[in-house]
Amino acid sequence: MSNLTRAGRATAAATLLSLLALVSTPVAAGGVVAATTGGGVYQLLGTLPTDFEFSAIHLRNGKVVGSFHQRVVFQGLLVEFTGAVTCVTMDAENHRAWVGGVVTSNTSQHPSFLQPRHGVGRDVWFRVVDYGEGAAAPADRLTFLGFENDAGFITSAEYCAGQPWPADDDRTWPVSRGNLQVHD
Repeated sequence: MSNLTRAGRATAAATLLSLLALVSTPVAAGGVVAATTGGGVYQLLGTLPTDFEFSAIHLRNGKVVGSFHQRVVFQGLLVEFTGAVTCVTMDAENHRAWVGGVVTSNTSQHPSFLQPRHGVGRDVWFRVVDYGEGAAAPADRLTFLGFENDAGFITSAEYCAGQPWPADDDRTWPVSRGNLQVHD
């Protein structure tokens, strides 16, 4: 069972309701340009169980909807962010997606994540790869959150447009429970 907080579960519920509303509108019929969704646990740095959930949908009319939540205990202190998605791009051939947004809640206790660049309204991003389904498929992977000025990016929009992907899935971490999808 997930260790997500009440705020994280509320975010997931709100996201699900938003997605259901989209599916029931004419905009959703053939209107999705890029989409990625997921939830579960990944192993940050190979050993730190990190709860995650996200949905990011880019509609043909240019609108982007979605949210994300990540939670990990690092050096005995909580690191937890929730955000609203502002951009998503994808590489359908390699089943990769880049998601950017803004922080809507930072309930972290670790001082390294209480800097101004981690505050509400600041840009944040992550990337994912979907390696398919079934026991024979490699584990899906995703990154921890990047923040303003990480990896040479200042904004989420720059990150989504730049689509960085280091060789050998470097700095992505395997999903150990749950799943993620990159939809084309």
